[in-house]
Amino acid sequence: MTPRAKKSLGQHFLVDENFLGVIERLAELEPTDVVLEIGPGTGVLTRHLADNVGEVHAVELDESLEEPLADALGGATNVHLVFADAVKFDYATLEPPPTKLVANLPYNVATPIVVESLERIPSLERWVVMVQREVAERFFASPRTKAYGAVSVLLQLHTRKLGSHRVPPTAFRPRPRVDSAIVAFERYPGPRLDLVRPVVEAAFAHRRKTLANSLAHTGFASRAEAEQALADIGREPGVRAEELAPEEFVELAKAFG
Repeated sequence: MTPRAKKSLGQHFLVDENFLGVIERLAELEPTDVVLEIGPGTGVLTRHLADNVGEVHAVELDESLEEPLADALGGATNVHLVFADAVKFDYATLEPPPTKLVANLPYNVATPIVVESLERIPSLERWVVMVQREVAERFFASPRTKAYGAVSVLLQLHTRKLGSHRVPPTAFRPRPRVDSAIVAFERYPGPRLDLVRPVVEAAFAHRRKTLANSLAHTGFASRAEAEQALADIGREPGVRAEELAPEEFVELAKAFG
């Protein structure tokens, strides 16, 4: 019997095993892989990972799932289960370091986990994550679109999309009210995110305002300083954040010195 999902934790357990093959293909799972899974839930994906890779680090917040996970794993010795808050967890403690993140991410923390993992888990080379379809669309949205935002910029500065696959509500228990999607992307060299991220997040903090006004409203810079920085990269003072390409935010960060 599938345990009752906790709405407060954004839990929607994967029950349709037909999607395991899609995940395996997009993740290009190999026997030598060290995989990080966040939110293993009832262990459907965890068991599949354990059968196909060298080692699995599974981080789960809900300790009530310990018994269902143990039953699903059937004594697998290559799964290292940790009960902790994935948002706060120190991933540097994982040995060996994971090279792939493969997970059905809890809905309420999917975006921060993906963004934080770019910096906090430098060993990661590939991500294959199942998230709400709306969230998936934001990851690689184009400038001047409604879905384009801070997460789009940060991901696109450091990763490239490899593929995606729609997942209907019927694949989960309980059924969510929206479609989901599996999204795969891989890391490539990019700018230091700690230098770019502050200006990106401040720029999108108030989407109805111009970029300069948003930066001023958050206290990142005065309006005059923001307008001068925009002029330095060849942009008009009234431009909005969604009009800038990811690379332009790198130049904007440099303009602020």
